[in-house]
Order: sequence, then C-alpha cells, then structure tokens
Amino acid sequence: MSEEIKANVTMDLKGLACPLPVVRVSQQVKKMKIGEILEAETTDPGAHADFPAWAKSTGNEIVKIDKGASSTKFYIKKLK
Repeated sequence: MSEEIKANVTMDLKGLACPLPVVRVSQQVKKMKIGEILEAETTDPGAHADFPAWAKSTGNEIVKIDKGASSTKFYIKKLK
C-alpha cells in the first residue's frame, strides 16, 4: 500500500514540451514555503530525466513519482 501524499499546490502541465514543464515548476516552487509539496502532472517524456536533475541542482526533493498510462505525476518537496 503506497503512502498518500497531500500536495499543497497542483499543476497541470500536460501537453507542454521541454523545457516548459521544468520552467513552470521552477517558477511555482519559488513562490512556495519550505516543506510544501507541489504535484506536477506532465505528458512530456523528457520530464523523467529533467525533474530529478532540476531537483538535485536546486536542492529540492522528488518524494514520489506516479506513472500513469498517459501522464506522470511528480511530487516535489521544497527544501530551500
């Protein structure tokens, strides 16, 4: 049984191509408080590499990835 994660902010990024999903998430995370979680849903296949690389370089954390049939949800926790 997987743990339920409660997102403070959700973003629908479906249909956007690289680099827009990461750019939009980066802009949103800057507005959030430390400890808050962002749920970003995307159809961009490049996001599977882009979001983890972005999180590592910015000091944030991807706490969960839900792969669906047509989209993927990334749960990103703001750490700084």
